[in-house]
Amino acid sequence: EGSRPEKRVHFGEKNGQSTRRSRLAMQPPRGALKHSSSRQTGGDGGPGGDGSLASPDSQLQPRVQSPDHIDGDWPPSSLPVDEGFIEDEDVKAMLRGSYLQKIKSSSWMKSRFYKLQEDVRTVWYDSQKILKSARNQIFSIDDIQEVRPGHQSEGMQRYAMEIPTDRCFTIIFKGRRKNLDLVASDAKEALHWIDGLNKLKKRDSTMNKQERLEQWFQIHLQKADMNKDNKMTLSEVKRFMQMMNIHVDDMYAKELFTKSDKSKDGSLSGKEIEEFYKLVTEREEVTTIFNTYSNKDHLMSMEKLSEFLRKEQRENATQEYAAKLIKSYEVNVEARDDLFMTKDGFLFFLMSPEADIFHPEHNQVYQDMTKPLNQYYISSSHNTYLTKDQVEGPSSVEAYISALNRGCRCVELDCWDGKNGEPVIYHGYTLTSKILFKDVIQTINDYAFKVSEFPLILSLENHCDVEQQNVMAQHLKTILGNKLLTRTVDGKVPTHFPSPEQLKGKILLKGKRLNRLEDDQSGSMDEVSDEDEAAEMEGDEEEREKEKGKKVKLSKELSDLVIYCRSVHFNGFEDAVANQVFYEMSSFVENKFNRLVQDTGTPFIQLNARQLSRIYPAGLRTDSSNYSPIDMWNVGCQIVALNFQTPGEEMDIYQAKFRDNGFAGYNLKPKFLREKKPTFDPKNLQKGPWLDRKKLHVMIISAQQLPKSNMAKPSSAVDPLVTVEVFGVKEDNSQKVTEHINNNGFNPMWNTSFQFDVSVPELAIVRFLLQDYDISSRNDFIGQFSLPFTSMQLGYRHIHLLSMNGDQLPSASLFVHIMIE
Repeated sequence: EGSRPEKRVHFGEKNGQSTRRSRLAMQPPRGALKHSSSRQTGGDGGPGGDGSLASPDSQLQPRVQSPDHIDGDWPPSSLPVDEGFIEDEDVKAMLRGSYLQKIKSSSWMKSRFYKLQEDVRTVWYDSQKILKSARNQIFSIDDIQEVRPGHQSEGMQRYAMEIPTDRCFTIIFKGRRKNLDLVASDAKEALHWIDGLNKLKKRDSTMNKQERLEQWFQIHLQKADMNKDNKMTLSEVKRFMQMMNIHVDDMYAKELFTKSDKSKDGSLSGKEIEEFYKLVTEREEVTTIFNTYSNKDHLMSMEKLSEFLRKEQRENATQEYAAKLIKSYEVNVEARDDLFMTKDGFLFFLMSPEADIFHPEHNQVYQDMTKPLNQYYISSSHNTYLTKDQVEGPSSVEAYISALNRGCRCVELDCWDGKNGEPVIYHGYTLTSKILFKDVIQTINDYAFKVSEFPLILSLENHCDVEQQNVMAQHLKTILGNKLLTRTVDGKVPTHFPSPEQLKGKILLKGKRLNRLEDDQSGSMDEVSDEDEAAEMEGDEEEREKEKGKKVKLSKELSDLVIYCRSVHFNGFEDAVANQVFYEMSSFVENKFNRLVQDTGTPFIQLNARQLSRIYPAGLRTDSSNYSPIDMWNVGCQIVALNFQTPGEEMDIYQAKFRDNGFAGYNLKPKFLREKKPTFDPKNLQKGPWLDRKKLHVMIISAQQLPKSNMAKPSSAVDPLVTVEVFGVKEDNSQKVTEHINNNGFNPMWNTSFQFDVSVPELAIVRFLLQDYDISSRNDFIGQFSLPFTSMQLGYRHIHLLSMNGDQLPSASLFVHIMIE
């Protein structure tokens, strides 16, 4: 960890009050920044406010009218196509554009013109909506999650099965944007779009942050060039600054313009635009750090770089490692060959994974995966089939794909009798739509192990009659094949859980079972108690007790597929110790959990040291909102199920937990929660191995390229502020907030320091939240990043921000200094 340095590099006055960059001020000269619009969107969420989140629009999307008649905003006709892609046949076909048939239903199939724009990052399409929004007529390559050829979406399978497979493809978007089902005129045209989009996605995924910044800058320069003469007038410079999320007055814009206009002809071109780029993108705080370790020739030697890594970053770095970094990130060939680093190379390094706040080794599976299954936190989804709310929202196999692609290892199937003898999945007694059980199992078979190779648990809510239960069992066996676990790992009666390592590539069923594994029972069916979630919902106590006493018939064929996760009713901690075997588990609605741990968490920890437990949201959360998983994790609950479709603070914390260990979906619990006779109690902290008091020092230095929080107001720049939060045991929970910076989302600087006391670091999550401050209402969400306390790297680190939905914001970052003592 290292101790706190005696002195940090100083970047100016606190909160950016008089901080300026050497070329481009973090805050322009006094009076340079002006509010140009009266906001109606932000609010009590400033320092001391509620900090509530609102939905962001993470992309700086330009406005569009048509591919042939475009206004000055988008896209610039002179914008050059990426070299290396200009001769690619697929890209050339997309640049020409195609008429593709868009499919929404069996009766809605209409031809639309789609065209890749000359920035080679944006696709424009012709919308026929009467009240069409220009922003809705485009999507960027960054918006695309994946491109699926053929009939691989619900829409295609429902409405386009008669159309040849090789003409069909689907664009799956990130977040909640609907899929785009498209049909080309022939197979060749379809292949151009499928392969072309995948090539562009691959290109963008391999770009580093500096390359993204340069590309982003170039696109905005071209957009600001109103008359497309490849020159920049003063008015165009002002327009450009506004696009870059900075508001400046005429004086400040003229100052930048004059510094760059070496020819004094009233416009910028060629080298002058390069000079303007340097002025705008100058990072004074990085320059200050670099100058501390560089020589008089403004070069950092291999020895000085290793000194920086040891002193500032608290890394046990050798000169050989420093040489490796220079060879990886130095852009100047001569400097690289002589093992020196220039300031540009140093910035490249600081934006790299090695200098990220999140430890790069934790991006892969590094934990011991040979412990029993109950010794891990397991990434788990509640009512996985829903894409929106719990009452009227649609059910979709896409929701399963989304959860599995985010590392989820326990998904829920709420099964009911369907038509024609085929069971369906939906939220019973509601207006949510229905999907076929067999379609869900086929989807699970296709996507179960694409992100994680460790076991997937299917949490079965069974409401079907015996006949359709038998159908379910047949679908599970025939579709999943040998992926489905149908016997113990060694064929013997087990005495303990197998490990995630032993269960790699296997799918486990969690549900009711007629008999224990050690019992010998014949017959084709019998009755078991009905343990569905409805029995635990809030409501009349007497009615709940009646529900608990209900019996349902269970098919032996389905029962026999339940091996290590047998669902049983919870009759108290003492009963569990006396009467339950290790593979029997109970589910707890969040309210019941809170009652059980009200005074002490130790009995629950002891239960979880022997068995699995599952927690799920209260029935009153009809909007699919989530609870915080922290209290459940603090007592060792493994399967803490959240509504994955609902973004927000709770899901940010959840994904932070499983970001550690490479999104494997299994995260080894701290040793003090895995002991056979645990004594830890998060409600009453006593001395023990869990108590490892630390002081976390966080310096919020600056941010870069923040997206606008309200795209409906293109002339408005953001007023960013940063909230740092710690979540863990009760005494560790804390929140601190910077001042907001007026009208600067491009390069705001705070230079503000915070200190947090953390007593149980192994249970702590740290969250960095950026919001757009508003004096009159709730602050708007800009971006966030959350990570386990134990995954933080020390020293000067960049935090690459995520959108509300958890997707990477292409260029947005926060620059901080971290120290722990």
